[in-house]
Amino acid sequence: MSQEKPIRVLVAGLGNMGRSHALAYHNNPGFEIVGLVNRSTPKLEPELQAYTVHPDFRTALAELKPDLCSINTYSDSHADYAVAAFEAGCDVFVEKPLATTVADAERVVAAAKKAGRKLVIGYILRHHPSWTKLIEEARKLGPPYVFRMNLNQQSSGPTWATHKSLMRTTSPIVDCGVHYVDVMCQITDARAVEVRGMGLRLSDEIAAGMYNYGHLQVLFEDGSVGWYEAGWGPMISETAFFVKDVMSPKGAVSIVMDPNAKSDDIDTHTKTSVIRLHTAETGPDGKFIRPDQDMRMTGEPGHQALCDLEQAFMLRAIREDLNLDRHMADAVASLRICLAADESVRTGQPVRL
Repeated sequence: MSQEKPIRVLVAGLGNMGRSHALAYHNNPGFEIVGLVNRSTPKLEPELQAYTVHPDFRTALAELKPDLCSINTYSDSHADYAVAAFEAGCDVFVEKPLATTVADAERVVAAAKKAGRKLVIGYILRHHPSWTKLIEEARKLGPPYVFRMNLNQQSSGPTWATHKSLMRTTSPIVDCGVHYVDVMCQITDARAVEVRGMGLRLSDEIAAGMYNYGHLQVLFEDGSVGWYEAGWGPMISETAFFVKDVMSPKGAVSIVMDPNAKSDDIDTHTKTSVIRLHTAETGPDGKFIRPDQDMRMTGEPGHQALCDLEQAFMLRAIREDLNLDRHMADAVASLRICLAADESVRTGQPVRL
């Protein structure tokens, strides 16, 4: 059997996620990086320093003719870059959120289908064995569910600078919320019917009209309810910064964090330490029949290993011609919920879906 030729990839955007994905391509023999794109000259890891950095995505796309475009730029360019890549005959990996509007997200999906190319969206938790386990255990409990989730980040220095850049176009409840709303949607197959949101601007350093603390509530057709909270900045509290908890009439499944974890450590955003399963069943004496069960998640992948898994999935999607219809539909659905929450924050009114 002849060895398949590596997939030639152009990596656009060299922030934290873009560099991690570039390292994943560099270390996977199934890929060959043909170029990197960034408007400024970034500080790169030694492994990436041999690659040419191009200042303009469309010029690099036309000149290098890659097979795959990996789009890790700020959210407001995702849709246009992805559509340009599909029109050039490329497959596309795009970081979340897929776009900054539902219409743009749907435009990207339509372009992927029209071109007959693969579109993978950077939902990193879908490749994490512990989050897969959490979803599996929660689904066993059965609906209706209560979802309690947050990820607050007390940021300073370069991390706060990154957060301020992100907030030029996207609020924290949209940027991070799509991950956790996606988890909710994977646990309940029910459709979201109403979304409510509230938010507050806690710093003069961020763009007017943007908020760095937000909270969304989502109501599902099966009676399930969920909330997600996200805050970024030097004023954000470290107390209970990471809550991942699912309840149902039969019990609860929760991620129990390492008590020494810090919110600005990117690995704590995905590592779970322990998944705790609580069963609500009681005996004739009214006491619980079973003690809580702690499932220790040893040998968990860190941030880079997760990016490696994500790009291994991208490779498999192309080589094995995987059907990504559900993957794309889920990405649009979670974005629709988070953007409805953002609309609710700005209007003060609930949004019916």
